[in-house]
Amino acid sequence: MLATYQTLILAAGMGQRLKPITLTIPKCLAPVLGRPLLEYWLFLLDKGPSPSRIWVNTSYLAEQVEFFLSNAKATYKNLSLTVTFEPKLLGTAGTLRYLSSEFSEQQDLLLTHADNLSWFDLNAFLTAHRLRPRSTEITMMIFESDSPKTCGIVELNEFDILEAFHEKVENPPSNLANGATYLISPAGLAKILALGNVVDFSTEVIPAFLGKIYCWKNSTYHRDIGSPLSYTVAQEEFKLVADKFQLGN
Repeated sequence: MLATYQTLILAAGMGQRLKPITLTIPKCLAPVLGRPLLEYWLFLLDKGPSPSRIWVNTSYLAEQVEFFLSNAKATYKNLSLTVTFEPKLLGTAGTLRYLSSEFSEQQDLLLTHADNLSWFDLNAFLTAHRLRPRSTEITMMIFESDSPKTCGIVELNEFDILEAFHEKVENPPSNLANGATYLISPAGLAKILALGNVVDFSTEVIPAFLGKIYCWKNSTYHRDIGSPLSYTVAQEEFKLVADKFQLGN
């Protein structure tokens, strides 16, 4: 299958909430069942349909991420990996702006965060985006969260289009949460860039696209590795997923 999309994996964060684990390793390389979080994304993309090109941004402990990726290129030979270093963090939307001149204007863009532990049917996600309602320009992956207060919670209409978004509120209206993984159409990317110097995707881009975001539910597995407790829980939960989909080393 010809690649119909490109990918940006955000891997530059410091992982403040995951200390002390992240004092010596970047969050994206925190291992789950012996495999770094970032590698699960490469594994998912390699199983296909693979993107035409993948950018991975780095900043905190960048040399460790770059060393990992240099070795990963030998394992994931079907993936075209490009590393981009940020001396100062640009933010989730800032990185998108910074790299925009390198993106193909004809392909959708998969934007995701390396520090989330996620497994899903990539082909189904791509298909859902391709068949999304015509009024929408972004497809957001959502999931059922066991800690909705710590997530961005979505409210959908009858067509699964985003109507309201609640970022880490005390009394969330549901447990349907943003998985921080998006497929963005070329028209959607152009409109994001037209917003100007936005920095954060959740708090600045999403509110500007209410009514323009289609939501697709990941019913397989997704967890934000946002704390040592969440990290510990993931180690146990993910064993069943790893066994079912043969993800072990």
